[in-house]
Amino acid sequence: MCSVDVLDWLLDGDPAIRWQVRRDLLHEPDGVVAAERAKVETEGWVAELLDLQREDGTWGAGVWTPEDRLGVDDAMLLLALLGAPADGERTRIAVDRVVRNVDWGEEWWNHPFFDGEVEPCINGRVLVAGSRFGHPSDLIVERLLNEQQTDGGWNCYAETRDDPGSFHSTICALEGLVAYRDAGGPTDVSAAIDRGHEYLLSRGLMRRLRDGSVIDEGWLVFSFPYYWAFDLLRGLDHLRAAGVPADARVTEAVDVVASRRQIDGRWLLDHEHSGRALIGMETVGEPSRWNTLRALRVLEWAGRS
Repeated sequence: MCSVDVLDWLLDGDPAIRWQVRRDLLHEPDGVVAAERAKVETEGWVAELLDLQREDGTWGAGVWTPEDRLGVDDAMLLLALLGAPADGERTRIAVDRVVRNVDWGEEWWNHPFFDGEVEPCINGRVLVAGSRFGHPSDLIVERLLNEQQTDGGWNCYAETRDDPGSFHSTICALEGLVAYRDAGGPTDVSAAIDRGHEYLLSRGLMRRLRDGSVIDEGWLVFSFPYYWAFDLLRGLDHLRAAGVPADARVTEAVDVVASRRQIDGRWLLDHEHSGRALIGMETVGEPSRWNTLRALRVLEWAGRS
């Protein structure tokens, strides 16, 4: 159980934080959670992000961009993560603009936005948004099922099925498939999800199979928004949300998360993926409500509360 002052601090934050605190830490009734969540369209980060959408469905850049602007894929994922309600009037308007106006261009056969393109790291994120906002794509699901690597992961740069998976691509694909499953998608994706989770768990979410070394020290610090990038907190929070039991294979990763707790009971924003944000949420090096919320619910899931 977290201290009252940390809970009060979390509940003093944006409604996108507050509704998840009420659901995941306080375990309050569904009606209370829904009432808090409904506020995101009219105040705070979601409202600001909705205000910035253009009539053409974009946020001033293309459907996807590696540059210093927010692509539609990043914006729609962020709306989903913040909890924009699918039945909210402003969210419906934003989604409808994307449906009417945004496609992937000639390079990707002018696919409508919610049907994705070819890379699992992008398609997984599009599937998260599509599943949350009423446009789950069986075309994306078919691609992801056909593109899973022999080792159970996914890799945007794989040339054969026997190439190794990538944690970055795998977490994006898994989040999309779980969102599709939870939205009641008709295709059975359970076997692919189980194989993907085994890929993460067999490596302790951080270590190479061949020698046990840490794959990337950067995964031991935590970002939000995380966009395409894997880190331990994102991986653990996904397993929790997906309903995977916490077993001994997550112990080391959970230890890392616990070790980053500050003396005041909060977690910092360790890192920011630069060049994408249209709205300012938190400051690197300062206490992070996003990381604190996610870390606390991971610790509870792991029996460490």
